[in-house]
Amino acid sequence: MRLAVIASGDELTTGAVTDENSAWVSDRLLAIGGETVLHLTVADGIDPLIDAMNLAAARTRFVIVTGGLGPTADDLTRDAVCQALGVGLVENPAARDRLHAIFKMIGREMTGNNRRQAMIPAGATLIRNPIGTAPGFAIEYAGAAFYFLPGVPRECRLMMEESVVGMIAAAAAEPAAFGVRLFRTFGMTESALDQELSAVALPPGVRLGYRAVVPEIHLKLYGRGADGATVEAALNEAAARVRAKVGGVIYSEDGRSLEEVVLDLCRARGIKIALAESCTGGLVAKRLTDVAGSSDVFDRGAVTYSNRAKTEMLGVPAELIREHGAVSAPAARAMAAGLRERSGADLCLSITGVAGPAGGTPDKPVGTVHIALADAAGLWDRRFLFARAERAWVRDLTAQAALDLIRRRILGLEI
Repeated sequence: MRLAVIASGDELTTGAVTDENSAWVSDRLLAIGGETVLHLTVADGIDPLIDAMNLAAARTRFVIVTGGLGPTADDLTRDAVCQALGVGLVENPAARDRLHAIFKMIGREMTGNNRRQAMIPAGATLIRNPIGTAPGFAIEYAGAAFYFLPGVPRECRLMMEESVVGMIAAAAAEPAAFGVRLFRTFGMTESALDQELSAVALPPGVRLGYRAVVPEIHLKLYGRGADGATVEAALNEAAARVRAKVGGVIYSEDGRSLEEVVLDLCRARGIKIALAESCTGGLVAKRLTDVAGSSDVFDRGAVTYSNRAKTEMLGVPAELIREHGAVSAPAARAMAAGLRERSGADLCLSITGVAGPAGGTPDKPVGTVHIALADAAGLWDRRFLFARAERAWVRDLTAQAALDLIRRRILGLEI
């Protein structure tokens, strides 16, 4: 099941809009054994799209094309297909009736260019668009099956789920079974993971892939075999070998985010969390509270950005800050201890650092961060140096590290 995805539109090739469809489509088709080997992005125009169609058809069996199905003059996908196949456009009655119903419902007159959206290439099969005015269509070209969808991500994804995935699965009729296992990791670089896992012998039919999703690395095991039971057994064996090597940095095998994992761990153990954040400005609290139901774990958060706030809200002695600085291990420890004393939460975490781009010194360059944890077992701190100087990078990586430290503390893993 070799696939290609073509995304068309001047807004994509000029960088005005990010292509959100191609990666999503490829990832979705992976679940049915589809291996995407080609991503193409082309400008609006008949010739660029035909060139892309020819290249994709020569290399793959299935091709998904997004974009160019709207009502305006630069929506040329239908015209390109007609020219490539040497056919004309024909009105599809189902598409026409749906367009009339949509415009009647919203109380607007349907213009001539909107009527054009009911036209599809002769010989094509209509793909229903349940939420938009632009239907898609499927057609054979140069030995490959093509599926044309709107470029609007919401419409594209719904049509994939409701129609195209099933159409491709039925057309493929692959005799072999397929499976995927995802490991979300944090704490090792992609190269370090590859080095650690390079000597791991994988069962026949299983391969390992890496994907950097900053600030974490995703590992994927892909398995193929004669039947589902064979694939499942091979993936279980491979997963066990991966865990034996790098289990400490694997925080999720079921797609959950790090914040979801932390909340579930705390919930299972009856742990309440409180946070004192300086350089992250409440980012860790935001990530936790973005998860529905977090109130049974997350107790409170204090954004103590100034030295005065650290003293007044957390009880950090002013003389300690004068002696060691606000960005220091003693300050982080005092923040965590002060928060635990005032909140009564089971686990309190504090963050203080230099996010940049200014404020760094030779002793405390931009990217210097101190994180401390206080719980019933005691007080612990660690210094980090996130060497990339971009402010957003430092803050995002600090938030991820803080959540991972909570996870490790609860599981008793080495920090």
